[in-house]
Amino acid sequence: MNASDSFFFATLIPALILLADLCIRIGLSLRVVMQKRSYSTTMAWLLIIVFLPFIGYALYLLFGENRLPEWRLKRMRQSRDLYLRPPDNLLPFIEDEWHGGNILYSSLHRLAQKSFGMPALRGNSLQLYTEPASFFAALIRDIDEAESFCYLQFYIWSQGGEADAVAEALIRAANRGVDCRVLLDDIGSRPFLRSRAARIMRQAGVRVEKSLPAALIWMFFTRLDIRNHRKLVVIDNMIAYSGSQNMADPAYFKAAAGVGEWIDLMARLGGPVVGELKAVFAHDWFQETGELISLEEIPTPDTSASCQVTDEPMVRHAPVQLAPSGPGLTPDAIHSLLLTTIYSARSQLIMTTPYFIPDDGVVEALEAAALRGVDVRVIVPVRCDSRLAHHASRARFDELASAGVRICLFSGGLLHAKTICVDQQVALIGSVNLDMRSFWLNFEATLIVYCAGFARLLADEQKRYMEHAPELDLEAFRKRGWWPQFKENLCLLVSPLL
Repeated sequence: MNASDSFFFATLIPALILLADLCIRIGLSLRVVMQKRSYSTTMAWLLIIVFLPFIGYALYLLFGENRLPEWRLKRMRQSRDLYLRPPDNLLPFIEDEWHGGNILYSSLHRLAQKSFGMPALRGNSLQLYTEPASFFAALIRDIDEAESFCYLQFYIWSQGGEADAVAEALIRAANRGVDCRVLLDDIGSRPFLRSRAARIMRQAGVRVEKSLPAALIWMFFTRLDIRNHRKLVVIDNMIAYSGSQNMADPAYFKAAAGVGEWIDLMARLGGPVVGELKAVFAHDWFQETGELISLEEIPTPDTSASCQVTDEPMVRHAPVQLAPSGPGLTPDAIHSLLLTTIYSARSQLIMTTPYFIPDDGVVEALEAAALRGVDVRVIVPVRCDSRLAHHASRARFDELASAGVRICLFSGGLLHAKTICVDQQVALIGSVNLDMRSFWLNFEATLIVYCAGFARLLADEQKRYMEHAPELDLEAFRKRGWWPQFKENLCLLVSPLL
């Protein structure tokens, strides 16, 4: 090769790389703009594409769009028609007397039913479990007394302590002929799904399946970080559990993380709403296996009224509505529901969440509530297990506190409970965090309880959290150095993507 040829290739190759880089930047930027997403999300991706050449392109291809395979979307449409609607045997229990009652109840109910397909059902009993020991004891007792089936679904199943005791209870149930099925997220529960304990459960007859299988081979066909974050249990058409607790004993789970034990809430339910929870499990089971689960034999309110098995306080005859959210068919539904909930508050709004990364809409709603005189309190842990989430969360504190939102920093562990209490009249508990992942990426489950008695129980527990959660000292917070502020603002730039 002569000198002229060497010069030609030395100049041509860099020019081609530069041209390819420019074409990719322009093409991806146009694609981002045409997605018509929120301003903050659009700008975050444009910044990544512009300032991280090639790396930014790969990140967008992997995580930029909520891609689901066409076969899964087709199965979701089939399953929605089968399960995400009130079964005929639940129609007599639909709560339809909002016209003469609370306006807050009727507005939330109407929005949730239009968005998620499931109405509020009257005649339910609820117990609120605030201690993991009590929750695990009640769950194991219910499994040991099961006669027909036990269906469990969790994001994380982590070995150790009481989680092992639940596995043993399921094996005992399977040995006596009970239909036991466990559905676990493939990322959240990957160590357990590959463990010897899971093999023993399967050998004993417990069906253990993974939800949303994730492998590198799928990364160009589906977004791998779309996860199933639901936590629910249904037993014998009689009892159900839902809330924020993973199948993990806090005394063992992430004990070395330095954030303390995880603090969660679970509700034990009886009554017609058990049918809605079973329908969501059946919906997700069908997604992964193609197997249909019957929704017959839903209990009546009178049957469920005597289901108390522990000393936890019980509320009876409560209207409860299940809001199952997730990407695909109704991607904005849970975000709209949370905004409506915040704007509905008239006197008090208390929220707890481990990951507080609100978008502009939620921030504006919280500020508006505080400015119109609502007592708005957001309880978050002092430390969480995600540095990005921690810094992005703190970037919003000054703005919110200046508007009158009271930021309470919980120091008694990692407060993992996801709760909202509105005017001590309506309570929301479930798996939804106040972050973009729960709003648009995860499959979640939220219970809306239209009962002042239960709302007061939840408010009492939130007050106990506040005993270990002093309010943010805004003046002291503003005196932090430039380096913490830089990290917070940097994380805030990508917060729409967290």
